[in-house]
Amino acid sequence: MKKFRKVLDGLSSSSPGGVASPSCGSAAGTPTSHAPTPQDIHVQETLVSENFQICKTVRHGFPYQPTCLAFDPVQKILAIGSRTGGIRILGRPGVDCYSQHESGAAVLQLQFLINEGALVTACADDTLHLWNLRQRRPAILHSLKFNRERITFCHLPFQSKWLYVGTERGNTHIVNIESFVLSGYVIMWNKAIELATKAHPGPVVHLSDSPKDEGKLLIGFESGTVVQWDLRAKKVDFRIYYDEAIHSVSWHHEGKQFMCSHSDGSLTMWNLRNTARPIQITYPHGKILKDGRKESCKPILKVEYKTSRNSSEPYVIFSGGLSYDKSGGRRPTLTIMHGKAITVLEMDHPIVEFLVLCDTPYSNEVQDPYAVVVLLEKDFIVVDLTQSNFPIFENPYPMDIHESPVTCTAYFAECPPDIIPILYSIGAKQKKTGYSHKEWPVSGGTWTLGSQTYPEIIVTGHADGTVKFWDASAITLQMLYKLKTSKVFEKPKAGEGRAGELVEEDPYAVQMVSWCPHSRLFCVVGISAHVILYRFSKHDANTQIVSLEVRLQFDSEDVISPSEAENNPCFSDPSSPQPPGSPGSGTQDSLPCLKVKSRPVRMPPGYQAEMVVQLQWVDGEPPQQITSLDINSAYGLLAFGNCNGLTVVDFLQKTILMCMGTLDLYGAADPYQRLTRSPRKNRQSTSGLTELSDNQVSMDMERSKSPTSESRENSFSRSRSSSVSSIDRDTKESVTTLQFGESYGRKGDALPTACLWVGTSLGVVLLLPISIPTEEEERMEEPITMGPSGTVLMLKGSVLRFAFLDCGGALIQSPYEVWRDPNGPEDPDRPRRRKLINFSPSSSQEACGDGHLAVVCSEKQAKVILMPTQAVLFTHNITESSFLLRADVVSVCNSVCLACFCANGHIMTLSLPSLRPLMDINYLPLTDLRIARTFVFTNGGQALYLSSPTEIQRLTYSQEMTDNLQDMLGELFTPIETPEAQNKGFLKGFFGGNAQTFDREELFGEAAAGKASRSLAQHIPGPMGLENMKAAAGGVVGDLARARIALDQRGERLGELEERTALMMNSAETFSTHAHQVMLKHKDKKWYQL
Repeated sequence: MKKFRKVLDGLSSSSPGGVASPSCGSAAGTPTSHAPTPQDIHVQETLVSENFQICKTVRHGFPYQPTCLAFDPVQKILAIGSRTGGIRILGRPGVDCYSQHESGAAVLQLQFLINEGALVTACADDTLHLWNLRQRRPAILHSLKFNRERITFCHLPFQSKWLYVGTERGNTHIVNIESFVLSGYVIMWNKAIELATKAHPGPVVHLSDSPKDEGKLLIGFESGTVVQWDLRAKKVDFRIYYDEAIHSVSWHHEGKQFMCSHSDGSLTMWNLRNTARPIQITYPHGKILKDGRKESCKPILKVEYKTSRNSSEPYVIFSGGLSYDKSGGRRPTLTIMHGKAITVLEMDHPIVEFLVLCDTPYSNEVQDPYAVVVLLEKDFIVVDLTQSNFPIFENPYPMDIHESPVTCTAYFAECPPDIIPILYSIGAKQKKTGYSHKEWPVSGGTWTLGSQTYPEIIVTGHADGTVKFWDASAITLQMLYKLKTSKVFEKPKAGEGRAGELVEEDPYAVQMVSWCPHSRLFCVVGISAHVILYRFSKHDANTQIVSLEVRLQFDSEDVISPSEAENNPCFSDPSSPQPPGSPGSGTQDSLPCLKVKSRPVRMPPGYQAEMVVQLQWVDGEPPQQITSLDINSAYGLLAFGNCNGLTVVDFLQKTILMCMGTLDLYGAADPYQRLTRSPRKNRQSTSGLTELSDNQVSMDMERSKSPTSESRENSFSRSRSSSVSSIDRDTKESVTTLQFGESYGRKGDALPTACLWVGTSLGVVLLLPISIPTEEEERMEEPITMGPSGTVLMLKGSVLRFAFLDCGGALIQSPYEVWRDPNGPEDPDRPRRRKLINFSPSSSQEACGDGHLAVVCSEKQAKVILMPTQAVLFTHNITESSFLLRADVVSVCNSVCLACFCANGHIMTLSLPSLRPLMDINYLPLTDLRIARTFVFTNGGQALYLSSPTEIQRLTYSQEMTDNLQDMLGELFTPIETPEAQNKGFLKGFFGGNAQTFDREELFGEAAAGKASRSLAQHIPGPMGLENMKAAAGGVVGDLARARIALDQRGERLGELEERTALMMNSAETFSTHAHQVMLKHKDKKWYQL
């Protein structure tokens, strides 16, 4: 083993003596006097540990597994709770906040303290939490944990500090919102029902105070019992019994009647004058059958009963209630009844909850509903009630990320500034129409564009083959453009093609993307082993899509000997016909999985498919999924690889330039001792294609057990119909990463040339120099030559990333072609020519001489080597016990570093080129392959991953961005005057108004009600600490308390002023009387008699 390691070490520091290719045309020669040595490399590194800090920034997308909904009608902000303990608070575009309960318990109910900047959450672990929303990142102020009873329903009256809490046992408790302690006042279930009733009424499913009298509390029990409790008298006003279970209750605003929804699909109306029976029973979707029986209907889970100023007819809005016969083939529905008009809105997903939005926060005023917010299991819509056809509002939030499951992500920061406007202008034509013309009703909070903004784009690939471009600038997310890759292919007919055998479903699923924002070239890799190349155009076009098919299935009989490789380094055209006896010449083989459209296709402006490359079936085996991809617009080349080998395509000449098995890339410089593989005919043989020596097998088998290798080769965890044995599958050497760039193809090269860097799953780095004609006319006609030059170095684990630095430590970009519209109008005076931008290593460093640094990172370690000498300058073993899932070389704070995400949840950054550890933080444990597949770093200290099937989580690892984050986030709370209650008028107030005011403090306070049992609930201070909590309390409930104290003081001062005014009036009257008496006394006297 020691001897074997010495061999590997020697390979990494000396020339492997690879097969030279005379026809490759690179500028080989003796090293110049300017070639740097390791002693010449002195890069001044500026990054330190203080530059790095992990912080979640914002979460985009639809809340995963939503459970409940709440709306503040004054602040106009909306909250959504989820089954995993998350809360999303939404306002105007840009105001989007995510918070998480540490317990992870499902959020059962949400209650805003209306216009107070606070929110109460009730969770499945029977804990109440008070959240402060007056800060950009909400925090918990108090928690109250119930020990003996389970919370089922909560109700907080408007402008009250007392929260009613119903429990599974049927009891109702009262919580002081300011102190978050229980009152001694309890409404026990056995006091609420009649003594003669033997059965338990069930859990509390509804609580509300009467709009007519706040001292009356309506309690609904699941069994069908409804009780109105007089809070002052501590007794029942009336009881209602109904045969069917109750799901919800809704008051008429006058407080004289209310409506209940039931489990049999019925709605009952009750009048307080006669509570013996309902005044109306309706089955909105149930008909009377011929035999007189009524149709059985599904439960109506919620009903809202709202009055309107513009109409004498109320709105009755409910979910569910369809008859079982009809509902079999129908989707979930929301029904809007307005007078005799009944409108049924069908939904794409089950309804979780809905809310009717009204102008007034007061329950005793005409409600005037204007919209309905409907929370579905996988969508969120708002219906406009003010128009007769009930259109929906256009949703400004990116709630449709998961429209089709996300299968891959890409993140581009500091894009060219013109790319976002042009994508938006073309994507705007794809938008649906028919939306409401009114403004989005959830318009609360404030958000301003931060000072540190630059163009950012997120690209998501999806299971149905769609690709979406999102504007991610300034921590927002807005859809720009949508591309459907499936339109390139013919729709498969039943029993036709191989797609069904390869993949059970989603044959167009996107595995990876490669995008050059400068040249606007876009490349998509699909699960059916296909690669699609797109060009961007502002004009529509009728285009014939070029289709190339590649046979990339190599075996021992396919391997070419070193002598043959010397004579024919570039290989004959693999697309040429196979010899008659060769494998794959059967009629059923040599077919791709999908069929490309053969006729010219009309393509709208945007991304237009130019070429499709597909791998063929061979010997009844499907092509293996593509594991690596790179494209270079300046070279006009596209490269991709899988576990069988590497393919390079010239997309300018539309030809296959190279198609090699992984073994052939080594030539005579194979560092492994591989056993001879038996021919394919001997199927019982278990020898692997690239079987290794014993020592290396154990190392690679251990690595191959890691989830990342499985996810990389089987990204969608689907079984593949393949006869390859398990040992063969584990030890196949895949091409795991590719990178085009200007480099030195061989040790002796004096000048840089176009190269393709190849990394494999066994940690081998190979270099392929490319000879490209310089003149444009020659480039379109003359063939490109390329061939392997041997192994450069080896690392532990699969190679993940390449990057290139100049000798001053600056990142070298890959060359690119400046975008030009392929369908633009021709100018006869100025022929169109390609404009190439080349970042050659020798162009930016005269002081250091020629040469550059190559950064190579694998699953286990990173190395920095000096080119062209191939000397290893720095090595760092990143992890021993785990493995990296993602590694990117990114720019942060005007410098560069290597950012890594490890399978054990650690995020690490390393300095370049010295590979000094700068940060190592245990961020999150890898819970599923979704995170492994979607985690990506980008420039500016940002990263993202799919935190759930429906949400994208963005984070920063930059201290500078963490410090500036508060300025970038939106404000949830805006100081707004609470609207005044309407003046009811003298007669209404005199005859029907509340004669006496209701003081809850007198009833529920400790002085009157005493203390609650300590064992019933436990108060838990917020996690911010006592001092911070006091300071935060000054922002929410403290403000409420202080406002009340100020109001009391103002009342006292007004009282004193009134008393002083009365005294002054009495004094004035006394003075007036006295003056009158003096006047009468001297009335008849002359002035000289006085």
